Amino acid sequence: MDKLEIKGKWNEIKGKVKQAYADLTDDDLKHEDGQDEELLGKLQQKTGKAREDLVKWINSL
Repeated sequence: MDKLEIKGKWNEIKGKVKQAYADLTDDDLKHEDGQDEELLGKLQQKTGKAREDLVKWINSL
């Protein structure tokens, strides 16, 4: 489970991520198909969490 599984529910997930990390902006959470790595990179910079931890957490939302 090293890939993001967010198709069709990104708006819901984005809201939960913003609740957990209020300092993230809409630009930080901008997601387009095929740009998972860019999103994960931004989240890693802002949260300080490892990529694998972020993937597991986002997929569990």
